[in-house]
Formats: sequence, C-alpha cells, structure tokens
Amino acid sequence: MSLRHAVLGLLADRTASGYDLMKLFDSSLANVWPATQSQVYGELGKLAGAGLLEVSAEGPRGRKEYAITKRGLDELRSWLIDTEPERTRRSETLLRVFFLGVLTPVESVTYLSVEAARAADEHAELERLDAQVDWGDDALSVYGRLALEYGLRLTAMQEEWAKWARDQVSELT
Repeated sequence: MSLRHAVLGLLADRTASGYDLMKLFDSSLANVWPATQSQVYGELGKLAGAGLLEVSAEGPRGRKEYAITKRGLDELRSWLIDTEPERTRRSETLLRVFFLGVLTPVESVTYLSVEAARAADEHAELERLDAQVDWGDDALSVYGRLALEYGLRLTAMQEEWAKWARDQVSELT
C-alpha cells in the first residue's frame, strides 16, 4: 500500500483537511500504515496536482479541506481491484530466529521471551485502541474493525508462537 492510496481511501468516505487526515491516521491507520504530518501534507499537494483530489473548501489560516475527484476514486478502485498487493516475505525477526543457534540457549530463550512480550504489548495496545474507538456502521468503521481484528489475531499468534519456540529452546538446556 502506498501513502497515496491511504489518503485517497480516507477521502473516499468524506472530505477532510490535512489536520483531519492526521487524526484519522493516528486513530485508525497508524498500526497499518503510519505517516507523518509532512508526508500527509506533501501527498495532499501531489494528489491535488495530479487531479486526484480537489480543494473543496478553504477556511481560516489557510485551512484547506480536500475531496476525492472522480479520477481519484477511479485510481483507488483500480489499485484495490487490479493491483496485486505486495506480500512481504522478509522478516528480520524470523531471520534472527533462523540463526539463534549461534547464541547460547539462554540467549536464545531471552530473545524469544522478548519477542513474546513485544507481541503481548502490541496486542494489549490494539485492545486499548479497540476499546477507545467509537465503531459505527460507516465503511471506515466496518473495514477498519476488520483490519484491527487481523492485528489482534496476528499479535496473539505471534505471542503464542514465541512462547512455544522459547519452550522448545528451553528443552535444549
């Protein structure tokens, strides 16, 4: 996914200013596709320049509200339907696991324990986010909830796997 498509996707549901988009990124996409303020504002300019967005309203202090154009919606739909997602196969965590035999069993157990704790912390953070979000029946809520559930299940699996792997290594000592 690109920042371009994340911005188009957020604007497909409603108009928003750069500030509004940052709030949406922080409350919904931060765990999927984080972005900084400068990245979002830069992308808004590029998308408007390409005719994929338009300024729909201007307010005080130069505040601009953006709306997706027909071309922008077509671009988003094409990306969703016609473009194969990048499925990254690289995982530095698993690469390290592959070479844990270089370490002592105690060091390996420590590494896996840290991974289990990291996954548990990330899972707890997602649970806190879930409890804070006022889920509605709009598209962003419905599909955002699906993405959050993926994260919850993934982090639960990662914690479970790291504990299992730690126990396997512990038996070697």
